Amino acid sequence: MLTITQAFVVLIIFLLIVEFFKLQKARKQFPPGPAPLPLLGNLVHLKFQFHRDLLMELAKTHGNIYTLWFGWAPVIILNGYQAVKDGMTTHPEDVSGRMVSPFFRAMAKGKGIILASGRSWKQQRRFGIMTLRCLGMGKKGLEYRVQEEASHLVDFFVNLKGRPVDPSFPLFHSISNVICALVFGYHFSDEDKTFHELISATETLFRFAGSFVHQLYEIFPWLVCRLPGPHKKALSCYDVLSSFARKEIRRHVERGIPDEPQDFIDFYLAEMEKSKDGAKPKYDEDNLVYVINDLFLGGSETSSTTLYWGLLYMVVNPDIQEKVQKELDAVLGPSQLICYEDRRKLPYTNAVVHEIQRFSNIVFVGMPRMCVRDTTLLGFPVKKGTIIMPNIASVLYDPEQWETPRQFNPGHFLDKEGNFIPREAFLPFSAGHRVCLGEHLARTELFIFFANLLRAFTFRLPEGVTKINTEPIFGGTLQPHPYSVCAIPR
Repeated sequence: MLTITQAFVVLIIFLLIVEFFKLQKARKQFPPGPAPLPLLGNLVHLKFQFHRDLLMELAKTHGNIYTLWFGWAPVIILNGYQAVKDGMTTHPEDVSGRMVSPFFRAMAKGKGIILASGRSWKQQRRFGIMTLRCLGMGKKGLEYRVQEEASHLVDFFVNLKGRPVDPSFPLFHSISNVICALVFGYHFSDEDKTFHELISATETLFRFAGSFVHQLYEIFPWLVCRLPGPHKKALSCYDVLSSFARKEIRRHVERGIPDEPQDFIDFYLAEMEKSKDGAKPKYDEDNLVYVINDLFLGGSETSSTTLYWGLLYMVVNPDIQEKVQKELDAVLGPSQLICYEDRRKLPYTNAVVHEIQRFSNIVFVGMPRMCVRDTTLLGFPVKKGTIIMPNIASVLYDPEQWETPRQFNPGHFLDKEGNFIPREAFLPFSAGHRVCLGEHLARTELFIFFANLLRAFTFRLPEGVTKINTEPIFGGTLQPHPYSVCAIPR
């Protein structure tokens, strides 16, 4: 006779075997991939981390469209330029949904822009694009804000007089002040206590995203959400951002909506007033809070992290830094205001900025999409509700598209005569209907900030420092290891 413990063990083994065969049957409906295990799916194959190189390695065995399982959830991975481009743009409407995973559902409730889907996403995104254009995106008005912040950043480094500094905070402060001016109508000083709280909350959120505990939360939300851990802190940090957004909304409401809206919140509140008599208002305070969070997070973290990598690459490649400076000196006057349009006269500088984006590849895997209807993906039938994940790293490092994909090489964007050439495989902002709505702002910021810094300073390692770590820290974005530089006035 079996004891109760032995019977329980036999039952568990039996259930696991049943689950295994159920998974083997289910996986036949999807593109091929490594065989999943009960409960864990393919986490063992991924070594319990979502690493860009592992995803590319799996594609060598299973092809450029394959399936990974996270518990019982299948995720179709697109690998390489052709697969990502075709998958995201052949039927862009079909794959325009957003997978609202358990953690992100707990965080943003499926509202806002980045983590929303369906009709609500379309409305909020359309309104966001139109309003940012009204506030100057793509025009000289917004470019002036970028130039102003770039000038403040140059002044910050001038005041250091060549002393070593970790540039992470000043870069984040200056970049985020551009989006803050658009959304809130004012800038933060670098000593503002509230601003430091927002930065700390942002850093915690991005560190948590993609971590092992984050992955566990997505697979076992019913268990992990009841346990203490870093997920609790991450959610509380998002609440810090939401609380600040609500305070700003109240401040705007108390001030009253001006006849001519001055910032994003003004425009949104005016739209709320227009639609309040509808059967189901399209615009409400909750959506506004989450849209503000999306704009602040998306408009601060990505561009500042890219510039953080950019200064690192200039220190590691002083010859490239010198070539940029020679071109800037030859084309621009020492006090001339640098405009985004100047990129056409500065092909090498423009190529270096593009290569910084390509090589740093800070959003190494694109945000997951979801099929909103039955469709066909690279010849495979895919059902509504299936999760699609474009591996952006595999596009930016595709050996069929880039001559030296694993080297920092501005020549990727230059022809034999030294003219700038755009590349189709340059997709750091993703592709299809979910392409980043702040792409133009980010391009403008990166070029103007980078050109201003390189014209004013030569960046070097502090005295006595001979090595610097160029490997990324994995999280919501790929961050450099903290480092210090000396900005030597030219």
